[in-house]
Amino acid sequence: MSEEAWRDVAEQMATGLALVDAQLRLQWINPALAEQWRLGPRSVLGQPLATLLREPEAVAQAARALAEQRPLQLRAVPLQALRDGAPDADVAMQPLDDGRLLLEVHVLGEPAAAASPLSATLRGFAHEVKNPLAGLRGAAQLLQRRLDDADLRALAAMVIAEADRLAELANRLLHHEGAPRLEPLNVHRLLERLGELLQAEPAPLQLRHDYDPSLPDLHADADRLLQVLLNLARNAREAGARSLTLRTRAEHGLRFGDRVLRSALRLDVIDDGAGVPDALRDSLFQPLVSGRADGSGLGLALSREIAQEHGGDLRCSASRPGETVFSLYLPLERAHD
Repeated sequence: MSEEAWRDVAEQMATGLALVDAQLRLQWINPALAEQWRLGPRSVLGQPLATLLREPEAVAQAARALAEQRPLQLRAVPLQALRDGAPDADVAMQPLDDGRLLLEVHVLGEPAAAASPLSATLRGFAHEVKNPLAGLRGAAQLLQRRLDDADLRALAAMVIAEADRLAELANRLLHHEGAPRLEPLNVHRLLERLGELLQAEPAPLQLRHDYDPSLPDLHADADRLLQVLLNLARNAREAGARSLTLRTRAEHGLRFGDRVLRSALRLDVIDDGAGVPDALRDSLFQPLVSGRADGSGLGLALSREIAQEHGGDLRCSASRPGETVFSLYLPLERAHD
């Protein structure tokens, strides 16, 4: 992905992002960070990083991340005057191949940032996908009418259903209806739908299931969760996996930052691929980080945003050659409210 293309995407993201050059000068910030900072995105260009990070030690850590070419995570870093004085933020620092530093800034205790819908990240794509989706759906309808084979007609119907699902997502984003639609959802039916889609792809993965049938329904947005699972499955295939295990369990007393979930669903996606490269493990969910030369580095970042907007999280709980486990956590409390 070109720099212009990923900037277009990054400027739609709800997460605050900044690019710093080799001299630790701010080269670019996205609108989300500018809004938190109450400044225009261009007014800070060329300013030293100390304009954002109030403590000299934090600036020194940024210099170290660049010099050693390794990612760093800083917790509760004091920022220079933002909208309510000078709050703290978690700051992830990722050195880039061109000698610059990407900063991901999560202001602590900032309700506006937490409430920002995922649609802010995706809305920029919505205009681009609607016309191709309409053409895809029309072609699938023509095939469905002309095919005599029942199995082939079923595949055409699957294409139509997926085109409709993506078109609905695009419509919701275009009309600023970005919040997830939380409806009762049987997670195992969603996983069966995932299996149908994966089996229809070339060289399908071998699927295994390990379900807890006693789990209650969730309150969740089925379309968005399906997108998370498709991202994880396709990442597994690109990592050389031949099989995928889908496992569901109940968890209790989970802590996510300062939140505790009394009861949660844990959905494990386990593959037998090559595993996550060591160099990416600390920055795996950061935007624009990818283990592939042609990767956008957005799939996992967006997937975690979807999990978090549901009140849960997405984590890589284990990774080694032959076994990588991504765990999606979703609250069960809402199903009983």
